[in-house]
Order: sequence, then structure tokens, then C-alpha cells
Amino acid sequence: MLEIQGIHKTFFPNTPNEVHSLRGVELTIADGSFVIVIGTNGSGKTTLLNAVAGTFFVDQGTIKLANQDVTHWPEQRRATLIGRVFQNPLSGTAANLTIAENLALASRRGLSRGLQHITSPARRAEIQERIRSLGMGLDDRLDNPIGTLSGGQRQALTLLMATWRRPHLLLLDEHTAALDPKSADQVIKVSEQVIARDKLTTMMVTHSMQQAANLGDRLIMMSRGKIVHDLSGPEKRRLRPEDLLARFDEIRRGEQLDDTAAQLLRRVYV
Repeated sequence: MLEIQGIHKTFFPNTPNEVHSLRGVELTIADGSFVIVIGTNGSGKTTLLNAVAGTFFVDQGTIKLANQDVTHWPEQRRATLIGRVFQNPLSGTAANLTIAENLALASRRGLSRGLQHITSPARRAEIQERIRSLGMGLDDRLDNPIGTLSGGQRQALTLLMATWRRPHLLLLDEHTAALDPKSADQVIKVSEQVIARDKLTTMMVTHSMQQAANLGDRLIMMSRGKIVHDLSGPEKRRLRPEDLLARFDEIRRGEQLDDTAAQLLRRVYV
């Protein structure tokens, strides 16, 4: 279970560039839940994932994962509990290492590392079988440098690496945004299969209204560092992409009205 209690994050405080990215976010995610996170640019959705991952420490509040308070854990320590796939397909793999070497390192996440493990026939057979489950025809290319693969292939392998040792939480940070439509569909299909098979607790940020409407059992919409919609159950299942677009339009209109009011107040009092 992930428990987020009243977290705040301000970047560049007390400067002209001050940005309040998270404003008292409260969120509990049950084990096995697949949560989609959406929002306009600057809404705080990726900042929320980064806060959970430990990319930075929050200013206030607590973050608990797997019954442990990880609020002050550095990113590398949280990585023993969290698997993550980034937007850039190049971020999750070592281009000069082979497919087998990348997977061998992933299989040792949180343990002592060493490429000598890939010399074991049993380990190579396990790697080959897991890659075969992706259905991408890569199981006979274990000794190919991973840098020679397409973005979609690398992203699918990154997902496999991030989930090899079943994380307590999987973070998907717009992991199909940099891919062509065909590759994106393929990676989404693989993601659904892995999440369902291993019953992974997952947070996925996306800009795709199609993905947001069709994936997951819960949807969170953020605006200006706060959660403004939290939909699950029948309400989530009934969602269509056009419904989400309508909610986005409502939020944008509200933000414009807020900005206009703030400008009027500045004119009066300045």
C-alpha cells in the first residue's frame, strides 16, 4: 500500500521563479490497484511521481510504502521497493550492454550486482523465457547490444527490467509518449499483461485520454498541485475520452478565471 499524507513541494522558494508544485496532496493506493494520473501541464502529476520515487524530498508531509515511512529515504534506497519506467526509452537501459546483460543486472536489483550471473545456463534460460513472454521476437537476440533496438522494444524491455523482482510499486511516467502509435500500443499491451499477471500496484502518468479512459481501475486528475478528481469503480469504468476532455476544459476555464481575478486584485492593491 502507498500512503501519501499532506505532501507539499515548492521549487525556488522566495524567488521570482517560485513554483508551488504540490499543495497538500493526500492519496492512498491499495495493493494491486492500477491508478492513472492525468492533468494539464504544470498540474503536478510528474512531480507527484518524482516525490514518491525520491527524486527530491518533499517540504512537508509523509510518504509510506509497504508499511515503511520512506519520506526521508534517498532515491536509490527507495528503488529497492519501486520499479520505474521513464518517458525516454534510452533512460532505463545501458545501450552498450547486451539484452542479456541488462536483464541480468535488473534481476539483481537490491542485491549484489555482477554480470557473471549471466554465464549460468539456467539464468540465460530464465531471461530468454521472460523475453519470449513479450511476444516481440527478441528471445533469440540475447547477445545483441540493447542500443541497436527500436524505442518500443527498449521500452518493453525496460518494463520487464523494472518488474523483474516484483516491486511494491510500479511507476510509469508517460512511458509511451516518445513512441510512434504502433509501438505505443504494443508497449501498453505488454504493460497491461505484466500488471495484471503480477497484480502490481501501479501509478501511471499519461497525456493520452484514450489510455486514461481505458486503463486502470482508478483515475486521478490533478490541477495546480492538488487532486481535483478521484474516480474509481463504476464511475471510472463509464469514462470516455470525451468525458475527460470536458473535465479538462472545466479546469482550464476555472484556472483562467482565477488568473483574471488575481490580475484584477493586483491592479487594485498595487
